[in-house]
Amino acid sequence: MLHESDIHMNIAKSSVAITLNQVQKTFADGTLALKPLDLHVEPGEILVLLGPSGCGKTTTLRLIAGLEFADQGGTIHFGERDVTHQPIEHRQVGMVFQSYALFPNMNVRENIGYGLRVRGESKAQRHAKVAEMLTMFDLEPYADRAIHQLSGGQRQRVALARAIITQPEVLLLDEPLSALDARLKQRLRGEIHQMLKRLGITAIYVTHDQEEAMVMGDRIAVLEHGEIAQIGSAEEIYLTPNNHFVADFIGQINCFYGKREHDVFVLGQAQQLRLSEQHCAQLHEGRPATAMVRPEDIQILDEATEETLLGEVQTSTFLGDRTRVQVKIASLDEPLLIDCFARRHYQPDQPVYLSIAPQRLVFLGDREC
Repeated sequence: MLHESDIHMNIAKSSVAITLNQVQKTFADGTLALKPLDLHVEPGEILVLLGPSGCGKTTTLRLIAGLEFADQGGTIHFGERDVTHQPIEHRQVGMVFQSYALFPNMNVRENIGYGLRVRGESKAQRHAKVAEMLTMFDLEPYADRAIHQLSGGQRQRVALARAIITQPEVLLLDEPLSALDARLKQRLRGEIHQMLKRLGITAIYVTHDQEEAMVMGDRIAVLEHGEIAQIGSAEEIYLTPNNHFVADFIGQINCFYGKREHDVFVLGQAQQLRLSEQHCAQLHEGRPATAMVRPEDIQILDEATEETLLGEVQTSTFLGDRTRVQVKIASLDEPLLIDCFARRHYQPDQPVYLSIAPQRLVFLGDREC
């Protein structure tokens, strides 16, 4: 998808860090959309803002873009440059919107070159740079086509080309794949990630799709109610979530209550799980705690051991690459979800034994599941 060019090299050189310090946003009706936020993005890093509708991710993006302005006291820097009070036209940002915002009355070539024309570059300069972008994004065969004649993936590439032709310091992408079908979306994720990394551009990518976030981001910032609940790599957030919201938003979880007794976690009715040394150091003896485990981290065994939980199958559903089994444990209010990657079917009411390795247990920072 991406070929080398002079624009490519210049973008890598011009990319900057983004720093937000105590940035807050209150709308005219008094709604606090974003609580005081501190955030730093390294030059060339792809940061994904992930969360449900209304969590503040798009507001954060618009503040960085200069489409909204922060409440008094907060600052936004691109490198050493304070852009807090600068409008979008002075911030050197490229934007890709959910709708692409392409001009239907212009062909592909004209859409890509629009930003250069607004900036007042000569026709010769525009022609040369647009030619580079057409080559870079494999759009040469479509240069003179109208936008309505393009596929969704081709329109996406036109929008990206138009966003980076002006050699922005920062690229901002607001749910750019949400309008595409699942198969095309899956393919384009990889292409866009590869393109952004090869360009070396600093990018902020907004999405509510957890899988998209994990593919796209060097780091992910999970937002909840206008603040960052956790920030880290996909692995950190998935394997060691800070709280129940983060754990539940990134994948499926099983939650259960119990308390530590010596080196085991007691669930009730003589059901218990072995704890690691780290967990023993983390948990107070006899104090109630909340544990989490992912469905793929529970094993179904044919025979009992000292460290298995006895359960009864409620449902068994074949999902292609795995079988999702729902198992009722007498000491738990909710059934456990287990993902089995062996091609095996379980019958309702069938007794099973569940094994959870101590290192797969995560004890959450909050009490509620």
